[in-house]
Amino acid sequence: MTGPGTAPGGFAAGRGHGVARPGVARTRSLPPAPPRPGARGPFADSWWGDAWVRALEESSMDAGRLSRGRTYARGGYVGTITVTPGRIAAPVSGSRPRPYRTVIRSQVLTDPEWDAFLDAVCAQPAHIAALLDKDMPHELVDAATAAGVRLLPGPGDLDPACSCPDNGRPCKHGAALCYQTARFLDSDPFVLLLLRGRDEEELLDELARRNAKSSARDAHDARGNHPVDAGHDDLDHAQSTRNAATSGVPARDVLATSVRPPLPAPLEPPSVPGEPPLLPELPGAPEPLDLTFLATDAARRAHTALTTTGHAGLVPLPPRHDAIRLAATHPDLTGRGTLSARFARLARESGHTAPALARAAAAWRQGSEGLSVLESDWDPPAGDFDRARGALAAADLPRMSIRRNRLTDPTGTFQLRYGRDSRWYPYRSERTGGAGSEEWWPEGPSDTDPAAALTALMAG
Repeated sequence: MTGPGTAPGGFAAGRGHGVARPGVARTRSLPPAPPRPGARGPFADSWWGDAWVRALEESSMDAGRLSRGRTYARGGYVGTITVTPGRIAAPVSGSRPRPYRTVIRSQVLTDPEWDAFLDAVCAQPAHIAALLDKDMPHELVDAATAAGVRLLPGPGDLDPACSCPDNGRPCKHGAALCYQTARFLDSDPFVLLLLRGRDEEELLDELARRNAKSSARDAHDARGNHPVDAGHDDLDHAQSTRNAATSGVPARDVLATSVRPPLPAPLEPPSVPGEPPLLPELPGAPEPLDLTFLATDAARRAHTALTTTGHAGLVPLPPRHDAIRLAATHPDLTGRGTLSARFARLARESGHTAPALARAAAAWRQGSEGLSVLESDWDPPAGDFDRARGALAAADLPRMSIRRNRLTDPTGTFQLRYGRDSRWYPYRSERTGGAGSEEWWPEGPSDTDPAAALTALMAG
């Protein structure tokens, strides 16, 4: 699902979306909520969660998609939700076996807007206590709005994108993600603040710093009197709790003895390869969908190595050959008629043209010698190769001309190439009558019988 202003990878881009301060990791994962089939009533219990739902519903022109989105959210179709500044993403199950990748974008606050918000929080100690209790007071939002800071989304602020073919805004998967997110906003307003650009620890540390500075100034003005309020107490408690959570046993104490407990038994491999998480888009980083493609391939290869009896492990390949392997084994990259943008990027980064990579991928699929047969010719010794033409004539197949390890039919359309593994590799010319090596494409599996290989090639 895409729309105007769509960025590479199919996701809509807008001013101020997803900008994060370099060096600061801001990511939070929210586990799937349990299904609530048959449930009715509002999705949000809090007033700020209800404002989130209203922003979704007032932006949509299709009540049917919203209704299906509510059904999907209640039915447990939404997977783990990943929240980063300006972006909420999750896999959402639909009509196909593999979930769709769904994203909701929103603008982040600028640094001056964060300063105004933090000033509004520090102005009232009760606001700090409310945030620590996972509450978002009306008065705090009103004070932020008066300072020009818009915390809660309004109509049109939520920008959905989805890998499904529906071009609705939002589609039912985007609506399901919005409704499910409202449940998490209810229990923790810091999810909303992270979406706007800063995480909980970062905000609490900044509030503690501002309060310490304010306390020092008050103490100086009072000539030694140190007023303490509820906001200071709560922040001190939050800071000490974080410090306690990060304490542990020094590594030198653990390694002080040579006695080591036995290692646990290895876990059983999973029944299916794992799926990578939804990855955030970061300035200067590779496309998330390209990274997901590579991670998915790595997971599948690792799963094969773990579950295949007698498997020799993952054999390292030169980058050029690994690019060919990727193009040959991934369903989204195969084919010669229409090549995707991702295929073109893979070809460019690995030093191929897109047609050359497609041809090499077809040769790779023919077997272990397929790529060598494509890229080089050779002079076979006397024996099976010399007897091949007689076998073809006995099968009433066309008489083939010989050039080194290649047999070509009189029309220049079909060719058999003899590999060093004593197998015959079928090729077809892209244009009849043309015999140039650049026009030949690997076509179908190899065979030990030249007559069987040529018969299958001509029948195709």
